[in-house]
This record gives sequence, C-alpha cells and structure tokens, in this order.
Amino acid sequence: MRLRNSTFGPALLALLLLTAACAGGSSAPKAGGEAPTTVRLGYFPNVTHATALVGVESGIFKSALGPDTLETKTFNAGPAAVEALFSGALDATYIGPNPAINAYVQSNGEAIRIISGATSGGALLVVKPSITGPADLKGKKLASPQRGGTQDVALRYWLKANNLKADLEGGGDVSIVPQENAQTLETFRSGQIDGAWAPEPWATRLVQEGGGKVLVDERSLWPEGRFVTTHLVVRTKFLKDHPDAVRRLVEGQVQANELVNTNPTEAQRLVNQAITTLTGKGLADAVLQASWKNLEFTNDPVASSLSVSADHAHEVGLLDKVNLKGIYDLSILNQVLATANKPEVKG
Repeated sequence: MRLRNSTFGPALLALLLLTAACAGGSSAPKAGGEAPTTVRLGYFPNVTHATALVGVESGIFKSALGPDTLETKTFNAGPAAVEALFSGALDATYIGPNPAINAYVQSNGEAIRIISGATSGGALLVVKPSITGPADLKGKKLASPQRGGTQDVALRYWLKANNLKADLEGGGDVSIVPQENAQTLETFRSGQIDGAWAPEPWATRLVQEGGGKVLVDERSLWPEGRFVTTHLVVRTKFLKDHPDAVRRLVEGQVQANELVNTNPTEAQRLVNQAITTLTGKGLADAVLQASWKNLEFTNDPVASSLSVSADHAHEVGLLDKVNLKGIYDLSILNQVLATANKPEVKG
C-alpha cells in the first residue's frame, strides 16, 4: 500500500515506522495498573469539531481524564495533525477520514486506530452566484483546506464525476489551490478564487459574509445523507500503553456529544467561546446557527463511508488501492456506550 504524492516527508515517515516497530505491531492494551499520563489531544477550531471544542471548553475532557493531564493543540487541516501524530507530538486527534486513511496506509496499518466517531455532514461547495452548475466551473479556481485532506478529496472526486479535470499541481479544467479556511474567505471576497469546498462554519461564512451560494451540500452525495466528517483517532502505541487513559478520553467524547445533542444552545455558546479564544474572533450567531443545521453529532464513525472515501482518493490519484481492515478499534467505545445504556456502533 503506498500513498501517492505524500504530504509527509521521508524523515518523518522513517520516525513513524520506528515508533510503530517499537509498538510491536499490536494494539492490544496492556493489563491495568498504569500510572497517570499526559494525553495530548488535537482538534480544529471548526464547528465540525464541536464535540472536541465542547469537551475542552466545558472541562468535560479534563474531568473525565481524572488523574491524567490534558494538553491540547489545534490545527487547520488533517494532514498537519497526522504529522504531529507521526512525530509523537500528539497522542490522539480529531481528524477527517482521508488523513486517517493516509496515516494508516503510510504506516502499513501500524500507526493509528479510529476509536470513535464525532461528526457527520457539514461540508459544502460554495461558489459565486453566477455559477449555476459544473459546466460553469471550467477555467475557474477553487480552494480546499489542504491537499489530501477530506474536503480536497471530496472536491476532486466530484469534479471528476462531472467530467472536469483537476491535477495535483493546480492545473486542469479547474484549478484547485490549498488554503487555510480564513484565507479562503478573504480570497473569495476579493475575487481571487471562484469558490471552495469548505467545512463549517467556513461554508456558511462564505455564503453570509462572502456573498456566495451553495452549489453542493455533500450530504446529497451520500446514502441517507450520512458520511464521516470527523472522528477520533489515537496512536496505536498510546492505546497499547495507556488503555485506561484512552477509555477516559472516550468517556469524555461520549459525554461531550451528549451535551451537544441535548443542549445545543449551551453547546453553541461553548463552541463560540472556544473559537473566540483560539482564533481571536467568534462567530456571528447567524453563522453558528446556520452551520449547526448542516451537521449531525454522533459517536458512530459511519464506517461504511470510510472505504468509499478511500476509493474516492484512489480515483483522483491521491492513494493506491488499500485494505483498511483493522483501522477501527471500537471496543472501548462500545464498552462506554453499553455502560451509558446506548446502542453499540460498528466498524
């Protein structure tokens, strides 16, 4: 299995493989009696990461982790978070499907395990009002958060399905440029780009603040409108060495999603408070409320959509054909769900 046009350098990959080798190639947790540890958790200041934002901002994660220490770091896109996992700078992170697939493939199935879902939906293609369909995109420039990221793959696959070419160097019928989401809003406003496949809340901001319109809601492309947008992954070695800490983290995940789904008003307040702290500027209430409607917050990782995402990445030249057997370890999640009298999920 080989990732094409890798976003991860050779030295970093070598470090990853050494770390995986030290793990003995096994994700089986060790027996109890582990000492308290530090859990280094990554996530994004996006509404698609509301579970993580609520879990951190409310203190749910800190409380659930008990004797363990929580350290957090935020990222703009999945590949950067994966690099931090590979280097050992993170133990767990919320990321999208394609970066998780890439991490699994590059490490020959050793580096990471998906241990919970978090979010479904919340990705849209927003364009200038004059663009009414795929044919109007020929010769245009579109943005995605990072090449090889979840929205990047979705955009490239959708263009290909509509007979539009977009190569990995930014050429073709449609030019795709990688940009941080905040930059995308500015370049869209200034007319430097014609649209973007963006996660929430940026998709809604492109509409409300940038004057764009939604051309594609990605939910319309999936069965029952459900596909994994964000899930929680952990370094395999960390799972093996600190299963109790991972369980406590998953307990926090389930508790945070419970708050998000049962008290959306408070959850939105916490999300906006966190985004304000992390980025220096909060979201307008209209943006937050509109983007919230495009999302489903669920502990189910919607596993059926992951292999499809891998196929899409293969179709657009970002990934060889892969076997994802073993990428999920939902045993701890299902134990936590059973304790909370919630139905189990499938990998």
